[in-house]
Amino acid sequence: MLKEEGYSLFLVVINHEEQYSIWPKEREIPVGWKAEGKEGSKQECLDHIENVWTNMRPLSLRKETADAERNK
Repeated sequence: MLKEEGYSLFLVVINHEEQYSIWPKEREIPVGWKAEGKEGSKQECLDHIENVWTNMRPLSLRKETADAERNK
């Protein structure tokens, strides 16, 4: 999303597809993203994302796959 050099605090952000990223706390969060609740150093935020983002598929694809499974 953004080169993070020069920032010390970050937010974990999430979009409508439940995809995660980090964003400098001092910057305005881009349209389409919202703060997920975690803030800290770059590494702390990346570690948090690694723990919570267990399914990398976008939400729309997960829903489509689940619907296809139900309709078999």
